[in-house]
Amino acid sequence: MTRIPQLDTRRLILKGPEAVDYPDFKASFSSYRSRFMGGPLNGYEAWMLYAAEIGHWEIRGFGMWMVHLRDTGETVGMAGGWFPAKWPEREIAWIIWPDKAGNGFALEATSRVRSHLYDDRGWDTAVSYIDPKNLDSIRLAERLGAKREAAAATVDGSDACYRHPSPAALRGSQIAHGIEMEIENYINPLFKPKGWALD
Repeated sequence: MTRIPQLDTRRLILKGPEAVDYPDFKASFSSYRSRFMGGPLNGYEAWMLYAAEIGHWEIRGFGMWMVHLRDTGETVGMAGGWFPAKWPEREIAWIIWPDKAGNGFALEATSRVRSHLYDDRGWDTAVSYIDPKNLDSIRLAERLGAKREAAAATVDGSDACYRHPSPAALRGSQIAHGIEMEIENYINPLFKPKGWALD
């Protein structure tokens, strides 16, 4: 069995998917929110995808974490690495449950995942494949510093490839500091960085 590391942030705990998390996964992938990720799915399709999430860790040695709130243990979504058969490249992916969106959880979890994949797993690049109509995910990718790469291969020709900055490009960069400040703003609404006011 692959040992799935636990990742921590100030508000979140990221753990491997377990059976107890399946109802939240099924509810989200049966909902309209999953329309950009192959859904909505019926019960059988949701079950098979969740089984694939768990199996991906065994086959690839990495995968998607369940995102839990540190204070309550409640799951709010998923984030992690994804590389199924026929994917052109290793992907960083995320989904936040419909009723938990808008709290910065995707940014906080995905930033932590990317740091782990770069620093601890040795990835030197990563992409995110995003439906061009999924404006929320595009905005998140751009806030993470990813840029659309028009010439890159895509999964099925209908998605767009967003290339994340390399580990070297991120280290000590304005992008990295901006991510930290935005997360701090979600954690503490009274936070104001020195130098300029947040809108």
